[in-house]
Parts: sequence; C-alpha cells; structure tokens
Amino acid sequence: MMAQPAFEAIVEDFEFLEDWEDRYRHVIELGKAMDPLDEALKVPANKVQGCASQVWLFPSVEGGIFRFDGDSDAMIVRGLVAVLRTLYNDLPVTEVGKVDAQAELSRLGLQDHLSAQRSNGLRSMIARIREVAA
Repeated sequence: MMAQPAFEAIVEDFEFLEDWEDRYRHVIELGKAMDPLDEALKVPANKVQGCASQVWLFPSVEGGIFRFDGDSDAMIVRGLVAVLRTLYNDLPVTEVGKVDAQAELSRLGLQDHLSAQRSNGLRSMIARIREVAA
C-alpha cells in the first residue's frame, strides 16, 4: 500500500536533510506545527501505555475515514505523533491495518536514531492506532 502524500513529503525532506541532527530538528518542527490536543482529551482513556513520556491519542472515524489527533509532553515524541498522523489520517478505516508502519518509518531511518524507550513508545502508538481502527 502506498503511503499518504503528506508522508511522502516527509520522506523527500529527509532525503534532502543529510545530517541526522537536521532530521531530528525537522521531526520536532513537525510536532510544533501540530495543533495541541485539547486538555479535556488528555484523559487516561486516551493515554498510550508503554511510552517513556506522556502520550495521548484521540482517534475518530467519520464517514468511514480514520483520523486521530495527539500530543505528548516530549518534543520529539510530539513530532513522532505528527509523523504518524501523516501515515494514517484520512485513510479509510478499513485500510489502517494494512499500513506497514515499520517499513514506512524505516524509510526515514528513525529506528537507527531513537532510543530503545522511544522505539517502544512508537510501537505502542502504532499498536493503539491499529487497535482502535480495527
């Protein structure tokens, strides 16, 4: 399954940014550009377990289309939420489970530059997205 155009744009940006520090900053900037999650949605039911930092994901399905908003108290994780949004938002809910997030994210080289805790948290976020969409 082909990735969303917004994710493809991130892949292109990463190809242009050769230095990992620049890529790291880019992920943080993506997070900063995202609208903050309403405080009323930062409740235990929306909290993702398995993340070192606090992460909240608020999914919705309207007309069969999947979307989620999210937030984190860590800048890099907030950026990872933004990246995941480009992978999953606006997909038909029936297609969410077909996205090979690990393969898509490997195109960014993230797994080589995230701590074990951050990688586990990213996997937890993906699992939560897939679980809700199923």
